Amino acid sequence: MFINKVTLFSHLVDELKKFYIENLGFRLVESNSGGFEIKVGESLLEFKQTQSTTKPLYHFAFMIPVNKFEEAKKWAKQKVLLSEEDNEDEISFAYSNAQSFYFIDPSGNIVEFICRKLISPSSERLGFSVEDLVKISEINLTTNEVISVGRKIREFGIPVRNNESLLEDSLNFLGEKEGGCFILLGPPKRRWIFSSQDSEIHPLIIEIDKLKRIKLDDKGIIRLSYE
Repeated sequence: MFINKVTLFSHLVDELKKFYIENLGFRLVESNSGGFEIKVGESLLEFKQTQSTTKPLYHFAFMIPVNKFEEAKKWAKQKVLLSEEDNEDEISFAYSNAQSFYFIDPSGNIVEFICRKLISPSSERLGFSVEDLVKISEINLTTNEVISVGRKIREFGIPVRNNESLLEDSLNFLGEKEGGCFILLGPPKRRWIFSSQDSEIHPLIIEIDKLKRIKLDDKGIIRLSYE
C-alpha cells in the first residue's frame, strides 16, 4: 500500500500554510482560497478550510531516511518545540523496528517524523530538510465503528498489518509491514502519545495506490471508491 495523497481539514488554514511553507520549507503544490497542498516526498498533503464550527485535528507521520534521524531531529529542534513523553523527546518501537519524534502544528495536529529502519531508504544529501522526506507513512482514521470499518477496508484490499485481528478499543495498523504505509484505525477518546490530545472523529480523504479512495465523513462513516 502506498499513500499518494491525504486531504485533511482545519479551522486555521492560513496559519498552517505559513507554518508548513515558510517555517518548515515544504514545497507548495497548489493554493487557493479554500486551502493548499504540499509535497511530502512522493506523497501529497492537502489542508482544506473546514466548513463546520469544529476544530479538526489528526495524527500523521512522515517517513525519513534511515540514516537521517539525528540530523532530522536536530533540524526540527531549530524549527519547532519537540513533544515529550515521560521526559523523552523521541521513542523507539521494538515491534516495528522504528524510531520517531513528534511535534504539534498550529491546528493541533500531532506530527510524527518516523524512521523505519528496515524500510526507510538512505539519503546521500548533506544535512536535512523536508526535501529528504520519503512519503506519508501514517494517517489516522478515527471512527466509532472500528470493526465494521476495518472489515470494509480489508475487503477493499488493504490488510491489517501481519494479518492481526481487528481490535475495537485499540489502534489497528492497516497496510503491509514491508511497505511502511499505514492507516491507523481506532476509536475516539484515545490519547495520542507525545500529546495531551485524544483521538477525534473528523472528515478526511486518503488516496491509495493511485486508484483507491477512502473518504471519512464527520460522523465517522466511510465511503470506498476507485478513481
